[in-house]
Amino acid sequence: MEFFEVLKARQSVRGFAPSPVEEEKLGAILEAAGSAPSAGNLQAYEIYLVKADRLKRALARAALDQHFMAQAPVALVFCANPARSERRYKERGARLYSVQDATIACTYAMLTATALGLATVWIGAFHDAAVRGAIGLPEDILPVVILPIGYPAEKPEPTSRRPLDEVVHTVE
Repeated sequence: MEFFEVLKARQSVRGFAPSPVEEEKLGAILEAAGSAPSAGNLQAYEIYLVKADRLKRALARAALDQHFMAQAPVALVFCANPARSERRYKERGARLYSVQDATIACTYAMLTATALGLATVWIGAFHDAAVRGAIGLPEDILPVVILPIGYPAEKPEPTSRRPLDEVVHTVE
């Protein structure tokens, strides 16, 4: 898929087909995430790959009972590693740059999944402690995004976007 087509095609999908995600596609998604830019090239993030149904159900409960996400054959949990960024960038690195690193990596994964004909939805509403407990995250790792990935079982209508003249502010 051409890049601008990928951007137009990406939608949040909350219905997943039971078909598994091929390992080569999953590998391409993870490679893309790993190639994302990061502050100081520190890659102050961790990615947890979740395939087990019981763990996906636990993540869905942690995500305020968004049970649809457990239908996806794969979920990636993108986490900030604040200590990794803090070493170079102090408090701002720990508080902000590590979170930005995780979200950029997730965006690369999401767009790659779209380009490969897969569906995703960005899950940011969850209880940190419940996600941590569901997949055994260390206390110093901060969950930022859960990204369910699979083949779509639905085709949502395109959502409206704010006009650019409301979003873009020229400063001269």
